[in-house]
Amino acid sequence: MTSETAGEPLVQLPAPFVDGRGAIQPLVDEPLGSAQVISCKKGTVRGNHHHKSDWHYCYVVSGSIDYYWRPAGSSEAPGHVRVEAGQMFFTPAMTDHAMLFPEDTTFLNLARNARDQASYEEDIIRVQLV
Repeated sequence: MTSETAGEPLVQLPAPFVDGRGAIQPLVDEPLGSAQVISCKKGTVRGNHHHKSDWHYCYVVSGSIDYYWRPAGSSEAPGHVRVEAGQMFFTPAMTDHAMLFPEDTTFLNLARNARDQASYEEDIIRVQLV
C-alpha cells in the first residue's frame, strides 16, 4: 500500500483475507510511530492544523467524518469528502486538514511520528479551516 496524495485522501483498501474464522483487513504496511483509537462526539471538530513532518491514516470504525483538506498555506477553498465506517483516508505532511463529526464517531489514527503531547505540539501549525 502506498501513501495517497493531497489530491485525493481516500485510500483504496486491499481485499481482506477471509477464511472460516473470519476476515483480516490490512490497513497500513508502513512503519508507524503511533496508533490511537479516537472517539468524537456529534458536532465536534478535530484538526484545524497541518503537520510539518507527520502523516496519518484514519480508519473509521463507526460513525462518519466530514474531512476537509488543502495544501498548507493555501487560501483556496478546502476539498471535502464524507468518510464512512469501513473507509480510510490519508493526510500527508504539510496539508491543512480538519474533521467534522456529523454523528458520534470512533476512528483509528495511524501516524508516522510519536504522539506524546510534546512531540505532537512541536510538529503542528494551527490553522482555521473549518
